Amino acid sequence: MAATAVWQPREDGLSEICVLLEQQISPSSAAVDKSQIWKQLQHFSQIPDFNNYLVFILVRAQLMCNVMMHQGKSVEIRQAAGLLLKNNLKGGYSSMAQENQKYIKSELLPCLGAVDRHIRTTVGTIISEIVNIDGVSGWLELLPALVTCLDSNDLNHMDGAMDALSKICEDIPHVLDSEVPGLAESPINIFLPRLFQFFQSPHASLKKLSLGCVNQYVIIMPAALYNSMDKYLQGLFVLANDPVAEVCAAFVQLTEVLPSSIEPHLRNVMEYMLQVNKDPDEEVALEACEFWSAYCDAQLPPDNLKELLPRLIPVLLSNMAYADDDESLFDAEEDESQPDRDQDLKPRFHTSRLHGSEDFDDDDDDSFNVWNLRKCSAAAIDVLSNVFGDEILPALMPLIQAKISTSGDETWKEREAAVLTLGAIAEGCFNVQVTLCASASFLQIVAFLLPLLDDKFPLIRSISCWTLSRFGKYLIQETGNPKGYEQFEKVLMGLLRRLLDSNKRVQEAACSAFATVEEDAAEELVPHLGVILQHLMCAFGKYQRRNLRIVYDAIGTLADSVREELNKPAYLEILMPPLVAKWQQLSNSDKDLFPLLECFTSISQALGVGFAPFAQPVFQRCMDIIQLQQLAKVDPASAGAQYDREFIVCSLDLLSGLAEGLGSGIESLISQSNLRDVLLKCCMDEAPDVRQSAFALMGDLARVFPAYLQPRLLEFLEIASQQLSANLIRENLSVANNACWAIGELAVKVGQEVSSIVTNVVSSLGLILQHEEAVNKSLVENSAITLGRLAWIRPDLVAPHMEHFMKPWCLALSMVRDDTEKEEAFRGLCAVVKVNPSGGVSSLVFICKAIASWHEIRSEDVKNEVSQVLNGYKHMLGNSWGECWSALEPPVKERLSRYQVFTELDEQKL
Repeated sequence: MAATAVWQPREDGLSEICVLLEQQISPSSAAVDKSQIWKQLQHFSQIPDFNNYLVFILVRAQLMCNVMMHQGKSVEIRQAAGLLLKNNLKGGYSSMAQENQKYIKSELLPCLGAVDRHIRTTVGTIISEIVNIDGVSGWLELLPALVTCLDSNDLNHMDGAMDALSKICEDIPHVLDSEVPGLAESPINIFLPRLFQFFQSPHASLKKLSLGCVNQYVIIMPAALYNSMDKYLQGLFVLANDPVAEVCAAFVQLTEVLPSSIEPHLRNVMEYMLQVNKDPDEEVALEACEFWSAYCDAQLPPDNLKELLPRLIPVLLSNMAYADDDESLFDAEEDESQPDRDQDLKPRFHTSRLHGSEDFDDDDDDSFNVWNLRKCSAAAIDVLSNVFGDEILPALMPLIQAKISTSGDETWKEREAAVLTLGAIAEGCFNVQVTLCASASFLQIVAFLLPLLDDKFPLIRSISCWTLSRFGKYLIQETGNPKGYEQFEKVLMGLLRRLLDSNKRVQEAACSAFATVEEDAAEELVPHLGVILQHLMCAFGKYQRRNLRIVYDAIGTLADSVREELNKPAYLEILMPPLVAKWQQLSNSDKDLFPLLECFTSISQALGVGFAPFAQPVFQRCMDIIQLQQLAKVDPASAGAQYDREFIVCSLDLLSGLAEGLGSGIESLISQSNLRDVLLKCCMDEAPDVRQSAFALMGDLARVFPAYLQPRLLEFLEIASQQLSANLIRENLSVANNACWAIGELAVKVGQEVSSIVTNVVSSLGLILQHEEAVNKSLVENSAITLGRLAWIRPDLVAPHMEHFMKPWCLALSMVRDDTEKEEAFRGLCAVVKVNPSGGVSSLVFICKAIASWHEIRSEDVKNEVSQVLNGYKHMLGNSWGECWSALEPPVKERLSRYQVFTELDEQKL
């Protein structure tokens, strides 16, 4: 494996680079010095053979450490060279001279068996990076070298090869499951038997690495692993004698991907997981804990798990207590007087305005928290409660009661875990059909929790807020009786009291919990609006920056929940002055504006015309912000701000809120503005979220003031239509959704003026409907409605193409709820059928099902048109009409009977 390299380093260059690397890793170097050192290293990166120097230092520098380096720093300097090399290769390998690529690869392979493990792992990282770029076929010497090392019986060589292999399996597993020119079989067939052999290695590190390698393939399940499943399982059972996280992970993945493989061994696996779930090593216990959720999701026999519950539940509860090193304990005592640091503020993500069914996944806020055994155990309890419902309460409640009943300071973590457990089971054990057992327990739980809102420990107060919010919807159900209403008021007042807690963690939990209750309670909040607003605005005045964001959300949620009830002078006097003062205090480039813009969006929609006194300055501020950011995008210096498109998105959404709230009253705001040109520019922005919000505003303006768009109408229509034929990857789906909706809104307002885009749009919508499984529910529904609206306006242009999309169109219309948009779509359906009745014959069953999807058509015109379509087909088909009728399900026939298209005489003829 020795390399015969022609290239040789210059000693002065080698020495200079080593000195720079030593300075770079030295803790005594000042930040300014490190910046200069980094610039010098980046400058060296422009030299064609600089990466050759780096690999030389990594691989050979130990031979000269006495000459060029301090003996004690040899390994660190070599590692630094290797990591810099890896980063350089990531961006520049493909453009490197071929002889330099060959030199680097030839130097790396002999170092797989380096004596120092840090060097071996660095070499493995670089090898994985090169394979990621060039593939296995681009480095034919690699696989034989790895095999030689694995078969060598030398621990260093075996460990180095296994480390490199594990990184390849983790980062790019598919490359080993692909055909390689010159090899009789795929690499995975070469390596898999060797990996299984290492399951029995006397060296723990090799066992762990080999199992980790194989586990990476469970998700993609190549044929080689599937055909070796018995061998894999035998190896797992042997390894299970010495619990490691990788063994648990393997069983979890098999349960998720191929549950049938473990079914014959299910009881043994479950017993093993139960025991390992108690392992003192938290990493091992965490992996074992993942099994219970995976088991339930795989829909394996629930009875096996039910038998285990009396022993499993105590383990999960025990693991839900805070560990001594849990990060949450460190800031639990943080007082409200301590200012938030910038690093305390979690990244925030504004969700652009979306029209239609909101079936897009939101970013989980917990993605910024560490997943640990406590949270995993709570998730497992949650899943179990959803599978078994209130059947788990007899085993669970005595344990919870015992923990909550403890009173000593030393047992506060046990009490806190019990409250967390109650929150975890809320949705599973107390569904809408509350059983007598669950109902009694529910009343008991609320009684348990209310006093804990005033507990001396902040984390108990905060978790009690969260848990009570999880029971919010059930509290609302109980407001019909005096005792239930009394409980609801106690919870409401308790959460409001905790809003003003002096502890930041409790403030955060109380405010978030209250926002959840607001969503569930809606109009039940109206009698309490005054006191709610007083508490919210008091919190608004005392919170630091991080929690202030949550107050904005709670105010916005309140506005969304009570809508026009908020539009009363007494409430506005409490609500608006502090918000307006904050609005005036923040600059146009201050990111603290984001949540305030979102808050104003909800308020403007709720108040409707009641927002008019505040509309002009809000509108102008939004325009200023958008134009500032559009300037910052091309010339940050002139703008005096760095470009951040979220300013544009939030401002566009607030303008949409103004349009929705003010209705036609927005005319006085925008008629003399340049919003039209600014909006058109946003519709053409390369960022999907900017376009998404821009098309939402375009549609809202089309509804309330279409004349404003008239001067550039064709441009708006053309740009919107282009979104429907764009590459509909995930981030573009929401853009297409809003563009589709906006086209439909314009169509019903401007009529024939949309004619120029009808044919292209109908073609695009037809394709979307034909491939509805590749998009989402909202886009499918909006496509069906807009297609109908265009067909209503120009049936002559749509009818010739109806055969291509009639079936999926009707299926989509069947899923749309009854409203005026559906009525307009059916006007279009009826119009194209009248123009081209033969085009609908092959889809007549689906036309009938679409019509039957109506619970009630309120418009007499639409009802008559639908009746004419059905009776028209009955007369057109003659005796064949009976065949169509026979193909319909009884509920569909029952719905269609109101149109009198099939009589008893027709039935007798059949």
